[in-house]
Amino acid sequence: MTSRRSFLRSTLASFWMLRKPKRIVQTVTGPLSATNMGLALIHEHVLVDFIGADQITSNRWSRVDVLTKMLPYFLELKQLGCQVVLDCTPAYLGKDPLLLKELSERSGVRILTNTGYYGASDNKYLPAHAYTETADQLSDRWVADFQNGIDGTGIRPGFIKIGVNPGHLSELHRKLVVAAARTHKRTGLTICSHTGPYVPAFEQIDVLKQEGVRPDAFVWTHAQGNNMVHYAHAVREGAWVSLDGLDKTNVAAYADTLLLMKENRFLHRTLLSHDAGWYDPAKSNDQGVGRDYTILFKQLMPELNKRGFTRKNWKQILIENPAEAFSLEPK
Repeated sequence: MTSRRSFLRSTLASFWMLRKPKRIVQTVTGPLSATNMGLALIHEHVLVDFIGADQITSNRWSRVDVLTKMLPYFLELKQLGCQVVLDCTPAYLGKDPLLLKELSERSGVRILTNTGYYGASDNKYLPAHAYTETADQLSDRWVADFQNGIDGTGIRPGFIKIGVNPGHLSELHRKLVVAAARTHKRTGLTICSHTGPYVPAFEQIDVLKQEGVRPDAFVWTHAQGNNMVHYAHAVREGAWVSLDGLDKTNVAAYADTLLLMKENRFLHRTLLSHDAGWYDPAKSNDQGVGRDYTILFKQLMPELNKRGFTRKNWKQILIENPAEAFSLEPK
């Protein structure tokens, strides 16, 4: 009797596993199985134009020039084992889905783009309608990107990108968070918010909970520079703590922080990236990009490996966490 029950339980479990839809990540070249996502950098940039929402147009850059400049950096990433990059350039700051698609196809690195609006930098990159439309109207725009593709390209976003100023949330920025929450509820897309200090981070988490959104749908972007008390609060809530500003000047500080995250058992909610790149159309082509995407691989990894980081730790923060944070149920 016992063996029969075990057999039935095993059979039923296998049946439900077969019926359970496999989760995907939405890239610019189409859906990718989350289990095949591989090593991912969750906050980088290919192109950024800082001219402002009231002046930006797509004719300010040449896709050919951007591809010529950026393709070698992505080919190097591919050689280093990186399989996925989240391009965090939002609308009105140079987001170009067709550029990202061609770069992905030519490099072999899968790329995710985003929907949402960036309110940080004192609203310089917000379009005029962001001031007058309601949260629901903004959400309708972002959901349309997900359902129909961005700006007629057919390319769907893989996450939501918003940004808020340091300090307490303004009413305008609170509206962006509400719009992101409502977009998440209709699409499943994860919310990445350019935030920085802990005060607006925790206020955003509170807004999300008021909207019925679990904090595990929220990535606290630029969390570096805060302390373990704040990280503990975010982790207890279930939010993602994203340390994304790694460069050659702060390798030691990042190593110290990651070791503390490991010691406090926070690695299961830790994300890591450079916030690097990028092609700036306001600069002459011979200036190249500001920073490449390799400090993690060439400097931080060796440093942490010497100090006790294991393959399991790296797999957690660079493979398992991104897959969990950004995966969707297929529609």
